[in-house]
Amino acid sequence: MDQEQYLSEFGEILLYIVAGFIFVLMTLLVSRFIRPDRPNSQKLSTYESGEEPQGLAWVQFNLRFYVLALIFLLFEAEIIFLFPWATVFAKKELMEQTNGAWGWFTLTEMIIFILVLALGLAYAWVNGHLNWVKPEPKATEFISPVPKSFYDGINQKFASHQSKDVSSL
Repeated sequence: MDQEQYLSEFGEILLYIVAGFIFVLMTLLVSRFIRPDRPNSQKLSTYESGEEPQGLAWVQFNLRFYVLALIFLLFEAEIIFLFPWATVFAKKELMEQTNGAWGWFTLTEMIIFILVLALGLAYAWVNGHLNWVKPEPKATEFISPVPKSFYDGINQKFASHQSKDVSSL
């Protein structure tokens, strides 16, 4: 009797999973039929945050973006394991049944887990994966038709305006 009830509970879970897949597939299928499909050159162009694209869309980017994203995902996913540990660790029934041994076991387990995380962070730090390479700023070589002495005169004229105390206004 217990075996049949056990299988029927898995059957319910399977039924929910199948229903979820059918719902997603039906939603995608219906949206495909009712959406307008009128491609043009503007819609097919590469979108770069409202800017006009420069060059091809398949430009290689700095590999540091990818490595940093992977490191972030690794640590983010591993930190998620701390929350279930905290809920299980706080159960008084388990602490009472084991005379406190459960608490010491889970604490030791989590210290090892955090040390492995710290070791991974130290490895990424030592290998320079967390260093961000900043580009060197270059001065533009713009030749202005206005002479430099004119700019210097304007700067000297309005230099007294910059030194006024704004808090007195």
